[in-house]
Amino acid sequence: MLARWRRAASCFSHLGSLRGSHLFDRGCSKVSAAAASSPKPATPNPQLSKPEVRLNALFWSKPCSLSLAPHSPLRIEEPHYEGIRRFMLKLLLFYSKQSKSLRGANVVYRRITSQVDKPAIYDVFQLEKTFKTTFALLVLHMWLFLRRMKEEGNEGAEFGQYLYEIYNHDLELRVSKAGVNLLLTKWMKELEKIFYGNIIAYDTALSPEAKNDELVNVLWRNVFSEDGSQLSDPVAAPAVQAMARYTCRESTCLSMTEKEALYSGNFMFTSLENQLPNQGKSTK
Repeated sequence: MLARWRRAASCFSHLGSLRGSHLFDRGCSKVSAAAASSPKPATPNPQLSKPEVRLNALFWSKPCSLSLAPHSPLRIEEPHYEGIRRFMLKLLLFYSKQSKSLRGANVVYRRITSQVDKPAIYDVFQLEKTFKTTFALLVLHMWLFLRRMKEEGNEGAEFGQYLYEIYNHDLELRVSKAGVNLLLTKWMKELEKIFYGNIIAYDTALSPEAKNDELVNVLWRNVFSEDGSQLSDPVAAPAVQAMARYTCRESTCLSMTEKEALYSGNFMFTSLENQLPNQGKSTK
């Protein structure tokens, strides 16, 4: 198992001034350009049908634990076997700490991709679903979880390493699906640089020394901007500010979530479907 996440975490204090936005624009533009060589059928612009969202009213509520209720149908429980089956699985190390961590990390990654792949996150924050935006949101939610894992010391770092390897494998599949089949290793190395640059930028933006608008500017460059420029569009500002509030709230919520729920994947990010018009009562 590679230790890239562990190495990246150990470098945070030395690379606090690094920003991932320019790497992001350069790397994703290369991936998009490579994918463009494969003809794709024309699709309607999703921006034309996005519902109107009251962005300034969202994500002001008090943070809370993201743990799933004990009887929630969304919970994933460890299988319990008895007799000879349990004995054989024990011999195969099914119940070892590493096996449990790998199963838990897979569930956690499904929670992350569920939040990132659903249309609601693009509708709420008024984003067009492209490889660039999906990758940016995937990195953001990976960072949120890995940031929480740092609170658990070496155990959290080890779990984060398993999660990172799952993410890396899924990203390779996503890049291939986007149409990049030649020089795949090159694109993966480029996206790996973007990942590390972004998580350092996010950590810096939430540090005590950060300016008030630091997170807004980082999110604008990494998620919203096409060219890495500074935020200057008053029309786009409410969506970026809402994402900054969402990010801060989710970070606090994860800190309030019990580690047992995190290691097993029995938690859910804040539902964004409820923030859309005509989707029931909002959970701001």
